Amino acid sequence: MTRYPRDMIGYGPRIPKANWPGGAKIAIQIVLNYEEGGENNILHGDAASEAFLSEITGAQPWPGQRHWNMETIYEYGARAGFWRVHSLLKDTPITVYGVATALARSPEQTAAMQAAGWEMASHGLKWIEHKDMSPDEERAQIQEAIRLHTEVTGAPPRGWYTGRCSMNTINLAAEVGDFAYIADSYADDLPYWIRAAGKPQLIVPYTMDCNDMRFAIQAGFTNGDQFESYLKDSFDVLYAEGQAGAPKMLSIGLHCRLAGRPGRAAALKRALDYFRQYDGVWFATREQIADHWAQEHPPMQQITPSQMDKATFVQEFGGVFEHSPWIAEGAYDLELGPAHDSAAGVHNALARVFRSASPEQRLSVLTAHPDLAGKLAAAKRLTAESTAEQASVGLDALTDAERASFTKLNDAYTEKFGFPFIIAVRDNTKTSITAAFERRIDNDRDTEFAEACRQVERIAELRLQEKLGA
Repeated sequence: MTRYPRDMIGYGPRIPKANWPGGAKIAIQIVLNYEEGGENNILHGDAASEAFLSEITGAQPWPGQRHWNMETIYEYGARAGFWRVHSLLKDTPITVYGVATALARSPEQTAAMQAAGWEMASHGLKWIEHKDMSPDEERAQIQEAIRLHTEVTGAPPRGWYTGRCSMNTINLAAEVGDFAYIADSYADDLPYWIRAAGKPQLIVPYTMDCNDMRFAIQAGFTNGDQFESYLKDSFDVLYAEGQAGAPKMLSIGLHCRLAGRPGRAAALKRALDYFRQYDGVWFATREQIADHWAQEHPPMQQITPSQMDKATFVQEFGGVFEHSPWIAEGAYDLELGPAHDSAAGVHNALARVFRSASPEQRLSVLTAHPDLAGKLAAAKRLTAESTAEQASVGLDALTDAERASFTKLNDAYTEKFGFPFIIAVRDNTKTSITAAFERRIDNDRDTEFAEACRQVERIAELRLQEKLGA
């Protein structure tokens, strides 16, 4: 593997301004998962009963059998839990992740969702695992989910969330559906763009921590106070970040059979009342957030070094280390990925090759650098990068006395160490460069070789920042 597909950097410290409507400091996005009637059941043509997210700790599938207790727990969600959650949220913009077969089996609940103005996103055809499906089978499931959702609700979904997804889900959903967003990610507190199925696709990430599913797993909540406290703490941190100028999105996940139980509904109500005490809180559907993000932060065409072919990569970065394209060639063969699609990422890859090179190879990089204000500069034979760097501190406009001084220092330094004096001039002035010259010439060769290598890396870093942005 020479290309690492996972994005481990994201926005990093360069958090985009969300610019939520009305200057909101936080966007609160609540999802109600409607899965009841779409879960694993031999009545639905599945091989076994459901075993996920119920009140039965450690539940296992029953192959070829119906599971009365499991079925009635799911039925509670549709019969009672939904209406309790609906009474709490009917005046709040939320998103429904609707399993298409579950919606088809619950026309009255579906009508109530639509009457409340909730967004109807798709949660797939059935609430089952997709990891073992072939791409063709999963594609067909997505197509049928969209068809049935449209038939049941009157409009195709603009949002998609599989949940129990495969490694093919994102690409297949992007290929099959014209979705404003896909939510099968837990990777960020803000929407972000990826390329999927050969086109830009907006991801509006979801949550597994601010999620009532934690009532149904062993490492989770055992009472409503824990859920309430966790939601409030999450809100407080994100609201404070919004006050500091970096607004984010708080996702909250609910399930009718879980949050719809009385003790949990009480905790949800207290958390909602807490949120509503604050100014600058935007309750929004995922569709609203996606449309806002697409307008404020449309997908950008940018240099992606990890996706370049080798010739292009070497052409773009072969001169970053002076006259040493072999460093870019070596970097290209490393395990590059999205984390290297920045100045810091490319620099790290190039520096790894330089640091691992033999002393003779690193010496060749040092000797490829020109003297400061030397003969090559006078003859205008420097690289464009070196010309700009030396000009940035006025080394192209020295007085005769200054030029003579630099020539004397260059000659003494090179005679002693066997390579030219190297310093990141953009970090310095003529005065500090002269002082460094006079100080470093007293070093022993090993110390100065190491310092020169550090300066070469810094020069490369500055060049990449100028090329790709800091």
